[in-house]
Amino acid sequence: MENRRLGRSPIFVSDICMGTMTFGTHADEEMAIKVLDQSFEAGINFFDTAENYPVPPDPKYAGLTEEIFGRWLKTKDRDAIILATKVSGPSHGWIKSAARAGMTALDRHNVIKAVEDSLRRLDTDYIDLYQTHWPDHGTAYDDHMLALDDLIQAGKIRIIGCSNETTYGLMKSLEASSRLGIARHETIQNNFSMANRRFEDELAAACRHEGVSLIPYSPLGGGVLSGKYNGGARPEGARFSNYLELGGRQAAMAKRFVNDKTTSSTEKFMAIAAEAGMAPVTLATAWSKQHDFVASTIVGVTHEDQLPDILAAADMKLDQDVLDAIDAVTKDILYPMG
Repeated sequence: MENRRLGRSPIFVSDICMGTMTFGTHADEEMAIKVLDQSFEAGINFFDTAENYPVPPDPKYAGLTEEIFGRWLKTKDRDAIILATKVSGPSHGWIKSAARAGMTALDRHNVIKAVEDSLRRLDTDYIDLYQTHWPDHGTAYDDHMLALDDLIQAGKIRIIGCSNETTYGLMKSLEASSRLGIARHETIQNNFSMANRRFEDELAAACRHEGVSLIPYSPLGGGVLSGKYNGGARPEGARFSNYLELGGRQAAMAKRFVNDKTTSSTEKFMAIAAEAGMAPVTLATAWSKQHDFVASTIVGVTHEDQLPDILAAADMKLDQDVLDAIDAVTKDILYPMG
């Protein structure tokens, strides 16, 4: 498996990262350990979690994913693992965190409290990559960036990144770091897939020029690109099947991922995959990795049986005719996720 640098940092990671957001809900601990073991044995050394996991966020379970991962981490050489986790953004915006009684904010108090709690749950003395889970554009970046820098100086985290951030927010954070002479975001973790290419509109250019790496999540479009929602199907136990039943924000998210445009484009992508002799999941994973601004693609599974098609994308380079066919679908069905 290829290893790539995170931003301009000294840290290199496998170009596939195993995400853990379903560990503790959709995947129980026994299955989570199987997935983690098999991923590590296949050459994945980069793992991503968050204080707000598992999903959907629930105060009853917040932090459970980190606890599960921490127990697995004890069975491995800590130096062999690149561990990423996140501090929740403000709870007055688009999502209310399940952490700290839903009173989270991006300030020194919350950042330091979140790191200490994550270190305890993960049962480790440092975090390799620490990320802000979502931004707060209504406040200055100086406060939490200074807190993050202090934690780097204290040896509790190695490098920092952001997630669900805009071009404006990324550049504001980089400006603050440059002006204050402190650590900067080396990575950005945003949604990016064949079904959602909005990152290429502006953020890709910022990442190229500033040396910031994208570590995309949902490269399979939340599972939509596997084809399991095609034809109006709502598979039992599938995340968006459950979200549609939950209503509210979860249902709104499900409708963004699962709609006529996303399933129509998926049908076309599946035909391209079949012509190329690979599974749709393999195509989607390989496509995500094949971008110069991407360091590592975050995948997620709820069962070990889903791993082989993902791992088949390791070291795979898609031919230009396959890339051109994918681009043609993009042009035909613009912005299927809105």
